[in-house]
Amino acid sequence: MAGSEATETNMRLKLRREVAGVGGFFRRVWSRWWGKAIVVLAGLGLLGIFLIWLLFARGLPSVDKLRAYEPPLPTYVRGINGEPVHSYARERRVELSYDEFPPLMVKAILAAEDRTFFQHHGVDLAGIANAAWTNLTHSGRPIGASTITQQVAKNLLVGNEVSYTRKAKEAILAWKIEQALTKQQILELYLNQIFLGRNAYGVEAAAHAYYGKPLDQLDLAQFAYLAILPKGPANYDPVRDKDAALARRHYVLKAMLDNSFIDQAQYAAADAEPLGTVRQRLRKFDRVGGYFIEAVRRELIDRFGEKPEDGPHSVYAGGLWVRTSLDPQIQEYAQKALRDGLIRYDRGRGWSGPIRHVDVDGDGWQSALLMSNIGLDYEDWQAAIVAGVDGGTARLVFASGKTGDLPRGNATMPVRGKGGTAFAALKPGDIIAVAPSGSAWSLRSIPAVSGGMIVEQPDTGRIIAMQGGFDSRIQSFNRATQAMRQPGSTIKPIVYSAALEQGMTPASIIVDGPFCVYQGARLGQKCFRNFGGGSGSGPHTMRWGIEQSRNLMTVRAAAQTGMTHVVDLAKRMGVGDYPPYLSMALGAGETTVERMVNAFSVLANQGKWHDPTLIDFVQDRHGKVIWPANWRACAGCNAPDWNGQPMPRPQIRTRQAVDPLTAYQMVLITEGVVERGTARTLRDLGRPMMGKTGTTTGPTDVWFIGGTPQMIGGLYLGYDNPRKLGGYAQGGTIAAPIFKQFAEKAYKGLPIEPFRAPPGIRMVRIDRRSGKPVFGTWPSNDPLSPVIWEAFKPESEPRRAIKRDETVAEKPKEAAPVDQPRDSDFLQREGGIY
Repeated sequence: MAGSEATETNMRLKLRREVAGVGGFFRRVWSRWWGKAIVVLAGLGLLGIFLIWLLFARGLPSVDKLRAYEPPLPTYVRGINGEPVHSYARERRVELSYDEFPPLMVKAILAAEDRTFFQHHGVDLAGIANAAWTNLTHSGRPIGASTITQQVAKNLLVGNEVSYTRKAKEAILAWKIEQALTKQQILELYLNQIFLGRNAYGVEAAAHAYYGKPLDQLDLAQFAYLAILPKGPANYDPVRDKDAALARRHYVLKAMLDNSFIDQAQYAAADAEPLGTVRQRLRKFDRVGGYFIEAVRRELIDRFGEKPEDGPHSVYAGGLWVRTSLDPQIQEYAQKALRDGLIRYDRGRGWSGPIRHVDVDGDGWQSALLMSNIGLDYEDWQAAIVAGVDGGTARLVFASGKTGDLPRGNATMPVRGKGGTAFAALKPGDIIAVAPSGSAWSLRSIPAVSGGMIVEQPDTGRIIAMQGGFDSRIQSFNRATQAMRQPGSTIKPIVYSAALEQGMTPASIIVDGPFCVYQGARLGQKCFRNFGGGSGSGPHTMRWGIEQSRNLMTVRAAAQTGMTHVVDLAKRMGVGDYPPYLSMALGAGETTVERMVNAFSVLANQGKWHDPTLIDFVQDRHGKVIWPANWRACAGCNAPDWNGQPMPRPQIRTRQAVDPLTAYQMVLITEGVVERGTARTLRDLGRPMMGKTGTTTGPTDVWFIGGTPQMIGGLYLGYDNPRKLGGYAQGGTIAAPIFKQFAEKAYKGLPIEPFRAPPGIRMVRIDRRSGKPVFGTWPSNDPLSPVIWEAFKPESEPRRAIKRDETVAEKPKEAAPVDQPRDSDFLQREGGIY
């Protein structure tokens, strides 16, 4: 016990001696001047590190997010055939991986921006020292010695503030980036992110912007030009600053030679090349389907947001790939037909005035025109701004910067509603439409009347064309989807469909005669009338009433059916939610072209409803479908030939909005509107076609809706602030010819398909005027044939009467002549009843 205590005591004494020895060492060091200096310097160093952290490093963003960084990318819109038709972008960028950048492009950037990139660790100390000396000895904006890594830090993490604080933060982050990423990853970020002018971000986008082709098709001289742009694209504009651009390109090529990136022959050949850039221009698809593309943009913004902070799939940064149903060819036909129709109607009514007037300071005419975002692509028309009126000539400036003259003799049309000539009304700052006329220009008038048109696939609900006015860059309001207008007589097929659902038949007799209703003590009695007046023409079949668009027959049928049934069907078909007033049966309720076209598509699709759609599906930047949420690919749908397996069928969601038998009956009746009714101008298209014209009170609007099993289209024409179009204006004389112009091209080459009847339809020969069954004679191809085929529901078809003194048993059976056609022959010839 005593021995262990002695040992413990010895250990304590030894420990005390060791501590005393260490303390003595530090006391001896502190007693010397150099010891005090070491301690002070160490303290100052720690204080400096703390101050650097406090002032610069504290709160810096983490570089870890650069590993998963995805640069803002445009959203690309594709048409029905998969070809790009538009893009939504505030930053034009095409992202590439490092391996996809041509090696000479990388070397050109290194020669121009950071020759020691692969040797330093994020900061070029020699360059910083030189820049610091320059900044201390010269006044003005500080210059930097930023490496490519520092530029990545500035662009993606720090910001562009001009200060020494920002430069310090940038250097710290550059060092951290070098620890977190490889040199190749850093260069990939830089080459995809850097702004190079012409709204191009990254070298691939710049290749398209300056040379009109992809990066891998450029040569050494072109790589060198792109490499000079990070220093300031505005300083080396290939048009305004050509000499400066050539001098800077020469510097880059010489640096590449000095660093052995290229040889002497390559240097000499590239240095001798002209810049060879192309003028900045819109891509070929930037003007396709303006109203359609804008409607898609709004739908995407509602669903995914607009800005990066709205989510990873925002329209202007998410890099979405959007497959739409837009058919560029059909869109072109619809656009041209509607525009031509507006011009035809408006012609001869005088000049409608300038498109817009802007105030311009100094000589900024071109800038004012560009800032207005007004353009035209109708035939050879162009938008121009009046820069001055001198004597008999107006001086014009165009968006390209070119100038032209508008002589007084080329602007003699009167000013609409004011009198005087258009030339006398021109003022500097007026933006007008002109067309070339020899060496000068002639004034054109943008139609004051407008309208909208939509084309839809009835079996899917996909909208394949949309035109919402004359030009989306002049009139942004989309009249195809946003304009609430009275549909007039185009509502009648829906009214009569309700009547068919309630037991009427196409052969039902309805009186075309005076019809009045008592509306109460305050409103009194309301009497309806036909278009053009008149008291009616007596009893006729329902078919005749629709074909001839008789108002009195329509309101009588609606009254017999019950307006509650009529407005219920209108709601089910998506036309509108209306009160049950008889005036609604004549189109007094408001709706849109989109709704009406979809309603007629429901009829053409055997009563099946589809939501009208513009977008098929949306993919993220990696190709994953993100909308619809339950989207499934249709395997085999694009197979070039039948593989012997069951036919693949894409999933289509639908609902039965109208009884299929009723829908087919109405389709067959409205085929008569084209064959011999108010839309007979379409008859010579030579294919089965349904349709209905419409003319509203005034008339203020004229309509046509109709088409074939492949496409249903519709349009209206009218003033934005409704006013009379003129007594001669009717759907059959203005709207139907517009659709005919469209259809002549749109349907060309398409197979001629009949509308298919659903199971249960009974085809009966009837007298077209009386609606009674006919025996012993047959329908002909003559549209005015007195005998036609009519569609009836089971047990509703008219039957042959039997004389009172004749029983069924006593009635002799007559054998049909051998050459006499039979109903079964017709059914077989038409492919059977479906």
